[in-house]
Amino acid sequence: MKLKLWLRRRSISAPKMTIRTDLPWPLKVAFIGIVLGLGGAVAMWTYDMGRSFTGFNPGAKEQLATFKEQIDKLSAERDQFSSTVDSAESQLNIERSAQKQLAAQVKALEVENTRLKEDLAFFESLLPADTGSHGIAIRRLKVEIIDPNQLRYRLLIMQGGKGERDFVGNIQFAVTVVQGGKSAMMIFPEAASGDLGKFKLGFKHYQRVEGVLTLPDGALVKAVQARVLEKGQIRAQQSANL
Repeated sequence: MKLKLWLRRRSISAPKMTIRTDLPWPLKVAFIGIVLGLGGAVAMWTYDMGRSFTGFNPGAKEQLATFKEQIDKLSAERDQFSSTVDSAESQLNIERSAQKQLAAQVKALEVENTRLKEDLAFFESLLPADTGSHGIAIRRLKVEIIDPNQLRYRLLIMQGGKGERDFVGNIQFAVTVVQGGKSAMMIFPEAASGDLGKFKLGFKHYQRVEGVLTLPDGALVKAVQARVLEKGQIRAQQSANL
């Protein structure tokens, strides 16, 4: 039996022996404290990161509020600039419209000024008024070609004296033309024309008459005579050459 025990101890199958080092308890406490401290630091860092990602970080809230304030400020400036541009464009459109209206008014005033000059010349002509035995006179007869076959006329007809009665009659034009190498006279309005109403006269002191006569194609106007008729009788006449 003793021999077997001695041989077992010397053989490879002998039981292993473990050697452990027993640390002093102060070192164990320090090591545990270091481990706990590192674990707490990691936990706090993880907690702060989680708060920052989820929006619970006070610093992130302040930054977010600052960014929002800047965005609101930029939006307000953009709206102000947009309003300024819209106001300027509206003002420009108003000024353009005012310029167009002013140009139209100037043109209308020029036309009215021309008419007033004609009226002034007419009233000046009334001072030494020589209206003849019939008391009717034609003043300032003007004719001009505005198209190859259109003739524009303008004239003033006046009644001298105190104008105790209204004059009622009509105006007639005798136009001398050359057509096809031959001279001819055309009367406006024609007896069967439907425009007789446009040539009627009715006034007490004076009447301005203007209009357009349509001529045949190829007719060359040489002279125009304006006649004032009363009951078919000529009361006044005046001629103009072209």
